[in-house]
Amino acid sequence: MDALNKLYVSVFGSEPDGMTLLPLSGSARKYYRISGNGRTVIGVSGTNAAENNAFITIDRQMAAKGINVPEVLAVSPDGMFYLQDDLGDNQLFEFLKPSIASGKYGPEAMRLLHKTIESLPSIQFRTGEGLDWGICFPDREFNRRMVNFDLNYFKYDFLKFTGMEFNEIKLQDDFDRLVEDSLEGIGETFMYRDFQSRNVMIKDGEPYFIDFQGGRRGPIQYDLASFLWNAGTHFSKEIRDELIDVYMDALAEYQKADKDEFLEKFRLISLVRLLQEFGAYGFRGIFERKQIFLDCLQPAKGCLHELVQEPFKRYPYLTEVLRRVADEWVPEV
Repeated sequence: MDALNKLYVSVFGSEPDGMTLLPLSGSARKYYRISGNGRTVIGVSGTNAAENNAFITIDRQMAAKGINVPEVLAVSPDGMFYLQDDLGDNQLFEFLKPSIASGKYGPEAMRLLHKTIESLPSIQFRTGEGLDWGICFPDREFNRRMVNFDLNYFKYDFLKFTGMEFNEIKLQDDFDRLVEDSLEGIGETFMYRDFQSRNVMIKDGEPYFIDFQGGRRGPIQYDLASFLWNAGTHFSKEIRDELIDVYMDALAEYQKADKDEFLEKFRLISLVRLLQEFGAYGFRGIFERKQIFLDCLQPAKGCLHELVQEPFKRYPYLTEVLRRVADEWVPEV
């Protein structure tokens, strides 16, 4: 807090009136709302200077391309602390939350969903224009190593925690094929990595985007899968199909895409993303006992059950294991 206080003084020339720690989420970063000079700003205390630099660099790239992001106001000399605009507390998730159980969203919620998804191709293509991928954290792209990390996250931080028996050799055979298939056809596009409704803020009726410090070069389908298959919202097939059409219309400004080919890759990447999510729910929820992640386990099972209704023919054993997770495993929440 002392470092953020000094940074605030360097920008505004006076001591802040107050500093309040905001609720913690999945990361170790700490966010403070700092008041003074007739306004509030957000102070960020990071744990890794390279990760902070990734956020700051990507943020400035996005802002220069006309994308709605918080302005970074100042950065400490060691790169461990920075100040940014305060976008308020209105997460898109909170607009959706009252209707999640029924899956029936009103006109305003649907307008915000459309606006958010319409923005995604511009985030992916404009951010990727001239971005130095070397600043990305922890790696510059969605590559073999990164996909293996995500699949192992599922295996070691979720599947082994369940106590379910499985054949590790057969599972690895399917993982190897899944890695190869995931890496086909990646262009010079930015993959947000954690594109979901909790990372979209609503300000003056418009979506603003945060928490993209893990972004890197990667497939455009990943972010759409991240949003549409997120267990916290668990959209119905009808809503997913509608938002896919919204995305495809917006994508046409940047790339001509065959819808059938796009959807085939989308389903594959949705599988990869769900496995990564289960790794997070296992580590943050089952192991660390963070309630927000525990609460996602049951709806995540619903997502998984729906996705594997049609078997993945190239990954038969993985499909079998996931069906067992979806239909037989009971989480202790």
